[in-house]
Amino acid sequence: MAQRESSRDIDQAASDWTARLDRGPLSAGEEDAFQAWLKGDPRRKGAMLRAQALSMMSESAQALGDDFDPADFTAPKVARFSRRQALTWGGGAAVAASLAALAVGLPAAAGTVISTERGEIRLAPLKDGSTVLLNTETKIRIRYEKGRRVVTLLKGEAYFSVARDDQRPFIVEVDGRQLSTAQANFRVRKLEQTPVDVLVNQGLVEVAPVLISARAVRLASNTRLLLSDHPAVERPQAIAPETVTRELAWREGKLAFEGETLSQAAAVFARYSGTRIQVDDPILAREPVTGLFAANDPVGFSRAIARVFDARLDQSGDTVVLSRRSVAE
Repeated sequence: MAQRESSRDIDQAASDWTARLDRGPLSAGEEDAFQAWLKGDPRRKGAMLRAQALSMMSESAQALGDDFDPADFTAPKVARFSRRQALTWGGGAAVAASLAALAVGLPAAAGTVISTERGEIRLAPLKDGSTVLLNTETKIRIRYEKGRRVVTLLKGEAYFSVARDDQRPFIVEVDGRQLSTAQANFRVRKLEQTPVDVLVNQGLVEVAPVLISARAVRLASNTRLLLSDHPAVERPQAIAPETVTRELAWREGKLAFEGETLSQAAAVFARYSGTRIQVDDPILAREPVTGLFAANDPVGFSRAIARVFDARLDQSGDTVVLSRRSVAE
């Protein structure tokens, strides 16, 4: 019986194939060997996507210069953006203007509204020492009341780093619900047609009950809660630290996938770019995707997908179409 290939061996082979592909087109014999290797073990396609994603990150790092550190993904550091990183991620002038506006801090007036456009990530320092990192297409309202610090998430996704103040709780309002903490790092996501998603990275967050007779739900570190119209069915879910890291990869301008379908990945990319990924073949749309990719590079992602799944890529304007190759091709 042949010995089963180890994950390390598969990853090494994927790295070797990626290096070979970077050197130029494969010969007919090499292309046959590559396709045969991909089909030999179901783990190989995921390994190939990871290897190509890392290759794209390496190329991006060269463009970013010496300040870029790929280790930021495994240990993300909030609110530490160099000017060069901001310009690369946001496309230039829009993010530069955002950073310039925020450099002097936020106005103290109640009801300050801050928002981001598609593809923009923005750091908002609050006057109490807390910060809010806004993801793409996000809007928040900030106000200070007697004895409370209140931020309302109107839409999108935001990561809160709350400075400790035992006298003034920090309140996040979303869809009529209140999340409160004295000190914590947590993410709240409010997107159309999906439940509000709360993910606590560090600290303790309390979700206030809808009914006075009910008890608050307490969320500790590495815990997620999907809010519901029927709070009785809400159940906190403990999640692994590596899952938390993937969920928060957007803070570094990255998207991390671990088995999501290609159609799901395409929908995520649509939040960050005007370039749309269209998957014509339903079987291809269900293929699992694994890897770490630049959020503002849907075309590079699509090229990696086309190579790994032997698909055809056509681009017309702001649409990238992925389809199965015909037999004649």
